[in-house]
Amino acid sequence: MRDDFNKEKNMVEVPETPEFEERVIQIDRVTRVVKGGRRMRFRATVVVGNKSGRVGVGIDKGNEVMTAVQKAVARAKRNMIDVELKNTTIAHETSARKAGAYVFLKPASEGTGVIAGGAVRAVLEAAGVRDILSKMIGSNSKINNAYATILALDGLKKAKVAAVKEEVK
Repeated sequence: MRDDFNKEKNMVEVPETPEFEERVIQIDRVTRVVKGGRRMRFRATVVVGNKSGRVGVGIDKGNEVMTAVQKAVARAKRNMIDVELKNTTIAHETSARKAGAYVFLKPASEGTGVIAGGAVRAVLEAAGVRDILSKMIGSNSKINNAYATILALDGLKKAKVAAVKEEVK
């Protein structure tokens, strides 16, 4: 029994590398008016991605910030999409609208970097896009811009289909 104890003591713990990178976009304090006064909760907006083509956005509420973030991460992991990347960028131009937010994405040459702001940048970096041009038009709501970016990335055609269409032209 003593030998087992020494074996466990000498084992080196290897830190676990997370499969997905989590990035908090926004944390808001929200209130609900009830008979006794105001009830405060927190709403977290989180982007989760593996930096190689999978990304998701989640929003959830909790009584504490950490609870809200954990619930939002779980929701983002459930709602992940696959993004077809062409080297370090996307295959073709795309755009999407969510409520009042309009997001336009355009592929860029290698070395350009991510030309995007706020929630759009967070989603693109989590997806693994390293070279892209973007423009947010309309609403500056971080939630709507994040969802519009997800819709635009989900609307991308597969890289092979886009290449065949370019050859036909």
